[in-house]
Amino acid sequence: MNRKERLVKLKAIDIYPVTCQELSEGRTNLEVLEAVLAGGAKIIQLREKHWDKKDLYELAIEFRKRTRSQHALLIINDHVDVALAAGADGVHLGQEDLPIGAARKIAPELIIGASSHNLTEALKAEQDGADYVNIGPIFPTKTKANTVRFLGPEAIGEIGPQLTVPFTTMGGIHPDNIDRVLEAGARCVAMITGITRAADITARVRRLRKTITDYYDSSH
Repeated sequence: MNRKERLVKLKAIDIYPVTCQELSEGRTNLEVLEAVLAGGAKIIQLREKHWDKKDLYELAIEFRKRTRSQHALLIINDHVDVALAAGADGVHLGQEDLPIGAARKIAPELIIGASSHNLTEALKAEQDGADYVNIGPIFPTKTKANTVRFLGPEAIGEIGPQLTVPFTTMGGIHPDNIDRVLEAGARCVAMITGITRAADITARVRRLRKTITDYYDSSH
């Protein structure tokens, strides 16, 4: 797929699972991937902050095979080179990662997502060429060390309407509070532990997708 085709698929995403093997209740990332795909998710982000790049690349190759067979997008966290080498669909960059403009120069066909923690960062990410912007953390979360203060769901309504690119939301979101982010304007909801710690990941993904779809079917 080229970037244009990838962006079409991105705009149709509802739930956006993100991996973290140490927070997966003893399951491997591949087991989580299989369960997530079985639940109907159409995107997954491979995120392992502390893995050696060689190990991450080898896992990304396997993720690519399995996501391709299910027509799902594969996003690699942080590492543009791994995303390119593994044939992934995109890369997600944090504030301390390679600048968006530099990433675009070497990866013109990849989806580039960017993390933001306030309106200024979100608007800059869009200006710099991000294909989508993540707004977060929405609620308190333990998946980020030295995390910035959580923004609260009201930030979605403040930041989202000022963006022209799609946006995702992340940080402490789970089945019991997802309605709050949907009511604030979220359409694509990213989760780590809200999915990886579920007893039945496949059922959890199906339930979350239905929650999002039902909300938008009833309100639009």
